[in-house]
Amino acid sequence: MTIASVLRDKGAAVETVAAEASVFDAVRRLGEKRIGALPVIDGGRIAGIISERDVIYRLRDHGPEMLDWPVSRVMSSPAITAGPDTEVLAALALMTQRRIRHLPVVEGGEIRGIVSIGDLVKHRMERIEAEAEAMRTYIQTA
Repeated sequence: MTIASVLRDKGAAVETVAAEASVFDAVRRLGEKRIGALPVIDGGRIAGIISERDVIYRLRDHGPEMLDWPVSRVMSSPAITAGPDTEVLAALALMTQRRIRHLPVVEGGEIRGIVSIGDLVKHRMERIEAEAEAMRTYIQTA
């Protein structure tokens, strides 16, 4: 089971933010879309990712003036990414090891989607439940 299968169920739409946009604009988009991270695009490529954590840590250290900074000054870079063919369990292990909650899916240098740790856990749980139901059905009809 790969990330491509998760994106087929979830959808591949990705909200992004430009590297030169203000942190305030990124925060507004995070709140409007009710999401936790935005891939940062610079020159058509993913340059990093800005998450709620990035904003909170900089706000703590620098105060509200950081909201006027460009996203490129606050983002985590380089972004940790995966390909569509990455196995879900491998992606979960990577996210756990690197302590991240959002994983942009990149193929050929282009963003193809983004998955959260919640998306991957949900997908995995649905697969486990489907397999358990298939086993119950098999046992009952055997």
